[in-house]
Amino acid sequence: MILGIGTDLANIDRIAATLERFGDRFRRRVFTDIERRKAERRRDVAGTYAKRWAAKEACSKALGTGLRMGIAWKDMSVRNLATGQPVMELTGWAAERLSDMTPEGYTATVHVSLTDDHPWAQAFVVIEAHPTAPLFAPAAAPPAGA
Repeated sequence: MILGIGTDLANIDRIAATLERFGDRFRRRVFTDIERRKAERRRDVAGTYAKRWAAKEACSKALGTGLRMGIAWKDMSVRNLATGQPVMELTGWAAERLSDMTPEGYTATVHVSLTDDHPWAQAFVVIEAHPTAPLFAPAAAPPAGA
């Protein structure tokens, strides 16, 4: 079942101007160490930050709060699997909110998709809940010798 959907569009030039104006103060306030290391290794530093900014905005929308109610920028973090696939990790209040919105007997998964086409970066987040236990128990095997 879908628990939440969020999307956001960020202007890469705006993020580049913010990086230029506020530098490390902005980077450290909004992005985790992992996100900063990833962005600073990329050719398109501002584009990488813009995609992660959009992912955080989209995730906060999928959580049903936006960036209010105690959620912090760094409570939502994008990292990449070895395959390059982005994944969203939630900590702090964002993780608490996810837990509160997940029905008992279900496990939540946060899916994230990122894209950019200068000057735009976009993120789409879907929060899915799936049963922790199978919905149907397998049929019992007939007794031996039956």
